[in-house]
Amino acid sequence: MNKIKCFYEKLLEKYGLQGWWPLLDCKGCNPTKTGSIQGYHPGDYSYPKNENQRFEICIGAILTQNTSWPQVEKALINLKKINAINPEKIKNMEISELCHAIKPAGYFNQKAKKLKIFSEFYINLKGKKPTRDELLALWGIGPETADSILLYAYKLPSFVADAYTRRIFSSMGLIKKYETYDNIKKLFEDNLEKDFKLYQEYHALIVEHAKNNKNKKL
Repeated sequence: MNKIKCFYEKLLEKYGLQGWWPLLDCKGCNPTKTGSIQGYHPGDYSYPKNENQRFEICIGAILTQNTSWPQVEKALINLKKINAINPEKIKNMEISELCHAIKPAGYFNQKAKKLKIFSEFYINLKGKKPTRDELLALWGIGPETADSILLYAYKLPSFVADAYTRRIFSSMGLIKKYETYDNIKKLFEDNLEKDFKLYQEYHALIVEHAKNNKNKKL
């Protein structure tokens, strides 16, 4: 077993299935109680079950840029209260109203613009799966956000190589400290089976491990 897969097995044994991506109408809780946030579904890969949940994951991936998930959850709850977890509603609502709703997630002026652009794009997809290049062509969508959307909203095996991944695996000597995002992504995809379930769990486990060791050298 290669080192990448071996480390996954160790994390899984330590923390268990994580059940990402959290959703507002899912009753499960965070299995490791980090942050005590609701919405997780360990071992159930049937989510998203409908277009509303798919869109919620997509906008959650945008809202979580440069902020913590608890803040994103507050923003999503605000949007739900005004029935705005909906691409048509976000596309047509006043920018000031959208900014107010998503304010807990920070950078609300930029994120409101991103959500409006993405909502129009989502509507034009007409139920089709987007490509990574299409997502990256949108203003405000970078590689990590694009991969999160593909992996969690569309169940496509596109590995999310976030900052935690860089931190952990550079400390292990498996990548360079300043390795490019795409090279890190490629390393994982070359050493793992093309399985969206595996990619989802590994990404979530990396985040969980980093949060549990934030004051330690990994």
